[in-house]
Amino acid sequence: MDHFRMIFQYFQSNSESVMNGICGLLALASVKMYTCFDFSCPCLPQYNMAYGLGIMFVPPVALFLCGLILNRQSLVMLEEWRRPRGRRKKDLAVIRYMCSSIMQRAMVAPVVWIIVTLLDGKCLICAFSSSVDPEKFVGFANTSPMQVQQLLAKVPCKDDELMRNNTSRKAVSRYLRCWSQALGWSILLILIIAAFLARWLRPCFNQATLLQARHWSNYIDIEQKIFEETCCEHSRLFAHKCILHFFESMRQEIKLHSFGLPREGEGAEGEEDLLRGITDQDQVNKLLKMWYYEKPPLDVNQV
Repeated sequence: MDHFRMIFQYFQSNSESVMNGICGLLALASVKMYTCFDFSCPCLPQYNMAYGLGIMFVPPVALFLCGLILNRQSLVMLEEWRRPRGRRKKDLAVIRYMCSSIMQRAMVAPVVWIIVTLLDGKCLICAFSSSVDPEKFVGFANTSPMQVQQLLAKVPCKDDELMRNNTSRKAVSRYLRCWSQALGWSILLILIIAAFLARWLRPCFNQATLLQARHWSNYIDIEQKIFEETCCEHSRLFAHKCILHFFESMRQEIKLHSFGLPREGEGAEGEEDLLRGITDQDQVNKLLKMWYYEKPPLDVNQV
């Protein structure tokens, strides 16, 4: 139990590092999912584009949502954005910083999936094989427009009988794969340049504002964790007192079975201190309502 508690405390104290690790795992999982995926283009003019673009963009949306779900700060940011103003003002710069951090982490796995699919080329070949200009390839010169569309749609299916002996299939496939890989490498280069500029141009901006936003975003996360831990501790003590009161008539029988309950008055003062005088359901509900609607101002001198 102590080992699990230490692991849990480590995750709480290093939430940013843990989220970076989760984003890395999602990125690796996206690559593994694509390599294990059995890509089967339908090779039909009316379905090729929907299938190819669907494989390219639907899994990234799912991975993006998974990144938002696994990131605890996304819920903290939404709660901070939606909470009533109350006695504590809301800083939009902190909310923007949290949103930016969440989006950057959640976009890692989707971007990796899209780049991998573009570098592989199968999705783009399947989606746009019917859109290629047939005049650029000599193998489609003596065929009707309807047959050209059918042949172009079957370019991704190299085992199809109509395409086995067609000399232009490989040419169309290479043409689209070159465009796909060029687009993939271009996106990767743009992202690297953007990351480089963001890294090296950051000192040119106001560092004090950035430090403040980062500090208070960490504070909001830690405050929420401590509040939840305090509520859990109060709930445990409150439940303990209620159960003892419920079994007061059976106290002798419980002692005989060596449950190790404290004697009358033993430890009661310590528990009362931890309960902070909040001893009934209405008080607990009022406390939680006040915490949501009227969070105390960030001024420890008022304590």
